[in-house]
Formats: sequence, structure tokens, C-alpha cells
Amino acid sequence: MATAPAAADTATVQDWAAEVRHLAAERNAVILAHNYQRPEIQDVAHHTGDSLALSRLAAEVDADTIVFCGVHFMAETAKILSPEKTVLLPDLNAGCSLADTITAEDVRAWRAEHPGAVVVAYVNTSAAVKAETDICCTSSNAADVIRSIPEEQEILFLPDQFLGAHVKRVTGRDNIHVWMGECHVHAGIDGHSLRERVNSEPDAEVYVHPECGCATSALYLVGSGAVPEDRVKVLSTGGMLSAAEESTADKVLVATETGMLHQLRGVNPDTAFEPVNSRAECHYMKMITADKLLTTLRKGTGEIVVDDETAARARRSVERMVAIGTPSRGGE
Repeated sequence: MATAPAAADTATVQDWAAEVRHLAAERNAVILAHNYQRPEIQDVAHHTGDSLALSRLAAEVDADTIVFCGVHFMAETAKILSPEKTVLLPDLNAGCSLADTITAEDVRAWRAEHPGAVVVAYVNTSAAVKAETDICCTSSNAADVIRSIPEEQEILFLPDQFLGAHVKRVTGRDNIHVWMGECHVHAGIDGHSLRERVNSEPDAEVYVHPECGCATSALYLVGSGAVPEDRVKVLSTGGMLSAAEESTADKVLVATETGMLHQLRGVNPDTAFEPVNSRAECHYMKMITADKLLTTLRKGTGEIVVDDETAARARRSVERMVAIGTPSRGGE
């Protein structure tokens, strides 16, 4: 019986990975891993990507069980889109500081203050919150979702203040009210950190996730001429992968959770990818360990349950987004 791998023990890693895949086959399970997961989890997964792309994939794959290596709201979204499948999360305590900034009760109260407004929710929200909203969005299609709503329509955007501010900038819409939530990891990648790194690496390209506290600073650096426009890209995690595949830069500075670097380095080993903030690590994402993945596959622990009414209402908000169009590498 394999044990959890030590990072430097190649044989142990191989034995562990072999047992993980063997147990997954026995359970007719597919393992999905988010881009921010530990490297060994990403490598053993059948599919790695952003939360929405993985949830949509979960609905399409021929498997009885989905083992979602991510955080709670992601596994819930997979269950919403795959109600007939068993969805397992290796640690049910793997939450999300951004999703926790708003509740279903908050949405109902906010909507009551703005009767007639359209409520747009980032996919980084709980099933209960999605059930109270009109339409979901990802970081890559948020602007398209906003543009699909009549210009005179008041909009409530939740829960991420930085993505909301970014959407207001790119759409020019001034009738968007933004919930003041944030991901504690992305908020910690601030403008000061970005400016310091850009100044120390004047030839590097810069990838910035729109959830980051430095997103406004990135656009200011471009607008002021301090950094050439073609060097700075505000991208979703899926967009970062696409850009990395095509990049010929010697170095790229990356403003998002550090787990993303593993995927970027994998698709383009010729470019050096470095974090803007090396401390930008989500402890919730790292709660999914090698041991916990094995336990889930052996015992079927960590099942995600979403009641039928909540799931049906939440599914409508996600399907409305999909009808507008989701880029093949969209997501958060």
C-alpha cells in the first residue's frame, strides 16, 4: 500500500501516483485538480485547470465519481452541473476567503435595496449565493456578461471588488454596484509589490489576475508609459496558460496564487516564470494533500451534497452565463 510522497523521493511519488490512479479506476472516478493545487496533486490528476472549466468537464466525462481537488465552492459547482454523479472533496474544510465574504442572506438584502437590479455573481461563490443571483461570470467573460445586460439596467456585481472594478473600467458602465469582498491571497499582491518587481525586471512580461490588488496599478503603469502596453496582460488563469504557450519572453512575472507557476512552467519550459509575491499561497488550496487524496479514493469520504432546489436555481445562473459564451480557457 502506497504512502504519501516525500517531495524528493521519486520512487515514493511514483508508487503513490500508481495507487491513486488504480483506486480511481476501481471507483470509476476522474480526478480534477485546480491550477493552485500542490504540484504532485496537479501531476496525478486526470485533468488540471480552472474551476469552471473543470466543473464543465465533470459534467461531460464518463465517470461515476468526481474527485475535485480544489476548494468547497468548486466541488459544489461540479455537483450543480453533474447532479447524477458523486462528487468528493478530499478535505471538506477547504474553503475560500472570497466566497466567504457574502452569504445568500446578504444577496437578498442587497437586492432589496436595489429592486430591479440584475445580480451578477463571480463563479467563486457558494451554491446558495449562486441560487440568489441572475447570472454567473468568470474573470475572462465578466465583461461580456455585463455587456449582455441593457446599458440602462442597474447591476449588482459580487463578491470580488477588484474584478468588479476591472469590469467597470473595461466596460465603461457606471451603474454597477460592487460588493466589497476580496480573496485574501490576491489582495496581498498589491501595487507596491508589483511596482518593485517591474522596476527590478524591466524586460520581463507581466501577467496579472484581475482579482489582484495590483490590477489597477498594472493598468496605471501601462497608462503612464512606465511599462510598454504589450508587456502587461490582465488575464484569467486559463488566459495565462494560453499566453504562456505563445510567449517568447525570457521572464514573466506572475501576479496570482503561486500554484499557477507549476502549470505555466510545464507549458513553456524555455521561459522563467516568477511570482510577483512569493508569499501568495492559499492555505485552503494546499489543504488537499497526498494522504487526503488517497483516503478519499479508498473510503469515498468528503461527499458534496447540494439540495435539489438550491442546485436547480444555481444551475440556471450558470447556464445563462454559458449561453452568452465561455472561452475554452475561461474560468477564474
